[in-house]
Amino acid sequence: MFTGIIEALGSVSDLKLRDKEWRLKIACPRLDLSDVQLGDSIAVNGCCLTVTAFDDNSFSADVSNETMSLTSFQTLKNGSLVNLEKALTPQSRLGGHLVSGHVDGLGELVEKHEDGASWRLTFRVPDGLAKYIAQKGSICIDGTSLTVNAVAGACFDVNIIPHTQQETIIHTYKVGQKVNIEVDQIARYLERLILGDRAADTNSGLTRAFLASHGFAD
Repeated sequence: MFTGIIEALGSVSDLKLRDKEWRLKIACPRLDLSDVQLGDSIAVNGCCLTVTAFDDNSFSADVSNETMSLTSFQTLKNGSLVNLEKALTPQSRLGGHLVSGHVDGLGELVEKHEDGASWRLTFRVPDGLAKYIAQKGSICIDGTSLTVNAVAGACFDVNIIPHTQQETIIHTYKVGQKVNIEVDQIARYLERLILGDRAADTNSGLTRAFLASHGFAD
């Protein structure tokens, strides 16, 4: 588990296909690895990876073909900056929101403009994820915990303060950028809870008619 509060930026120093699996090496001189052990989890751009090797200034992780195909890792190359966060401990402060490190899908930056000293960014997500995103709810973008300002269909806005711009890879974003999206876990569990016994039906899903019949919509 993670909080979505980025601890440091790293950079890709090696990404190679080995024995039909990908091996990713991240240079991270600003991330404290003194308490890291083999098998620990580190979120890279919001994707939970297992440490397979490390030294004082870098760590390596194996990346499955599925992860490569379903996340923004497919766009990484040597020198690419990445957001890093070590896994929660019982003593950690929960400054963002609970993040699993399991990417739900890819979003795309469709608009970016200044809003005072901040930036206002608009992202589009796949239609299947739109129902999990709510105004003033939480969203995780490339591992960064953010608050949703507004929602319009499959698009949503977030506000990026100067500190977040400086301390995350968001300052590198350009329109068209593909980003890892993890929706709020509460929304996913709430959907299953509302479905009740129908959750076991492989064809089940929340529809307007179903919600209306249970008093959740007119």
